[in-house]
Amino acid sequence: MVPLYIAQGHQVDVLLFDGTDTPFKRQLQEKGVTVYELGKGRSVYNPMNLFKLVPFLRKYDIVHTHNTACQLFAAIGSVLCSVVLVTTEHTTSNRRRDWKWYRFIDKWMYSRYKKVICISDQAQKNLLAYLGNVSNVVTIYNGIDYSLFKNARPLNGLRIKDETIVTMVAGFRYQKDHETLIRAIAHLPENVRLWLIGDGERRSMLEQLARELGIENRVRFWGVRSDIPEMLKTSDIIVMSSHFEGLSLSSIEGMSVGKPFVASDVDGLHEITKGAGILFPHGDDHKLAETISRLISDKSYYNEIANRCMERASHYDIHITVEKYQNIYQEVLQNK
Repeated sequence: MVPLYIAQGHQVDVLLFDGTDTPFKRQLQEKGVTVYELGKGRSVYNPMNLFKLVPFLRKYDIVHTHNTACQLFAAIGSVLCSVVLVTTEHTTSNRRRDWKWYRFIDKWMYSRYKKVICISDQAQKNLLAYLGNVSNVVTIYNGIDYSLFKNARPLNGLRIKDETIVTMVAGFRYQKDHETLIRAIAHLPENVRLWLIGDGERRSMLEQLARELGIENRVRFWGVRSDIPEMLKTSDIIVMSSHFEGLSLSSIEGMSVGKPFVASDVDGLHEITKGAGILFPHGDDHKLAETISRLISDKSYYNEIANRCMERASHYDIHITVEKYQNIYQEVLQNK
């Protein structure tokens, strides 16, 4: 979204609490985006971040935050200086909501924001149930560069003849359910291979699971990639196995490349998948394996699901998202 804002004449910079080098960070810089950082490789909850953050809060007309540490520190900083805050709520749930003692902190934090933008209807519903009836919460669906994924070209030399590639793009975090997908692959024939794109603290655990199931040679851990559209286009079936989501951009990207999309029937995935892709019961590796097997064996069914997924993904174009965000920015500035 940031390069699109800049192309329209706005000044938009990015501030990272953790400035560790990533392909995504490099992509922003290559597009001319100014990227600041508070540090590298240390805790995002370091109290010194607050003091480093305050000068940035004074520098801009609007400060838009993402994720807990940034949300909380900006809210505290807004007590020290005048700033217009907007934030995005990315998930339908989080661990903080299980801590009853933390609820009053969250209610105070969200009250410091002019707008809280939820990325799906379910995310808004769950947040309001948690916070109570507040007036600063709205929903704007996340978006992707639809044409970039639709028109991507498959990569050469990554696969062999007669194998089926099942791919999941997701960080190895607690909310993701890679285990169910890995177990499903173990139920399928030898020529069905799994590509896992992403990284995170649970990677070694998942590698161990693949070894225990005897399928380590069929599961490839690609790490973080900057060529996601091409990797998805090279695959045959896209899966998102998760415990909960907000509105998963990886899922929408998976729908947009002309391949069938299969997802856990959980909050944040149910609403975008139903009627287009295929939902399987949460944690049911046998049902997931059956679904993948049918897609492989029934070409007509495969094409039907793939076409429905592409049509659904077209509704989540990033240009629509940008327009709606800009309307929010104009609204909060007028009410400043």
